[in-house]
Amino acid sequence: MPQPYDLPRPSPPSGRAERPELIIRPAVLADDTALADLDRRTWSPLHAVQPKPQPPYDPFFTLHNRVEHILVAELAGSPVGYLRLVPPTPLACNAHVRQIQGLAVDERVRGRGVARALLGAAYQEARRQGATRMTLRVLGHNTPARRLYASEGFAVEGVLPGEFLLEGEYVDDVMMGRPLDG
Repeated sequence: MPQPYDLPRPSPPSGRAERPELIIRPAVLADDTALADLDRRTWSPLHAVQPKPQPPYDPFFTLHNRVEHILVAELAGSPVGYLRLVPPTPLACNAHVRQIQGLAVDERVRGRGVARALLGAAYQEARRQGATRMTLRVLGHNTPARRLYASEGFAVEGVLPGEFLLEGEYVDDVMMGRPLDG
């Protein structure tokens, strides 16, 4: 299932452009340490409702955060991003929906299409699982993520005003969704 995606890289002094291959693949247990480190490095109150992780650190993979729900973006052999794709509920009547419950990209490669590549792979995986709809929740003040999701066809479907108190400010919880046609 690994899929290559080309990312532009700054031209070296020779003037020849190099393009490392971005691979989107299912996570494996051996990714635990690298993904836990990535998760800690990308933590921000812009997107996190949990407190900043403190030592001793928990493992990345848990009963709630299972390896089979994670897609990994790998560049030059190292994870640079991940997306968590899950059924939103265990109900049969909701089995046609998949929900993104986590998306992180290493700061060093932001703006180079990694998140968009992860989203594309998530759509493919959700369709493979029989889903016809994708949903997510995003904090109201996370403008970069909201712009990305809107550009990918997600529409705001609901807002819980002031749902979270983060760093002394009330922040909206924005629900977004899109069909998985095509």
